[in-house]
Amino acid sequence: MVTQAKTPDSGCVATYVGLIRDNSRGKAVLSVEYSDADGKAIDRLNDIAMEVQRKYPVNKVVIYHRIGKLNVGDINLVVAIAAAHRGEGIALSLMPLTFLKIGCPPPKKRPIWTARYLKDIN
Repeated sequence: MVTQAKTPDSGCVATYVGLIRDNSRGKAVLSVEYSDADGKAIDRLNDIAMEVQRKYPVNKVVIYHRIGKLNVGDINLVVAIAAAHRGEGIALSLMPLTFLKIGCPPPKKRPIWTARYLKDIN
């Protein structure tokens, strides 16, 4: 991810790694399944990356989101943002997550992923 995100004019690459946790909305979770129901997830992730690059002082944004069944502790999302300065990179490292939550490009509100909790132990 760092290699794909870095550019010659970048002074830093800030990363975010999302994990499947053992609870959601007050319920215990053993695993989660992500699906790309309409087959457009990659296009949407690219839209988010381009939107962040267009609106903010970053050089490059790379986003990966896994599809399929993931267990507690598995990585589900990785974001890498290259910027000229560490302050900008770190400050903006969560911006793609905001776009993922609300849909992309803003202000459209459409889900990017369908998440289904496979087993609730409560």
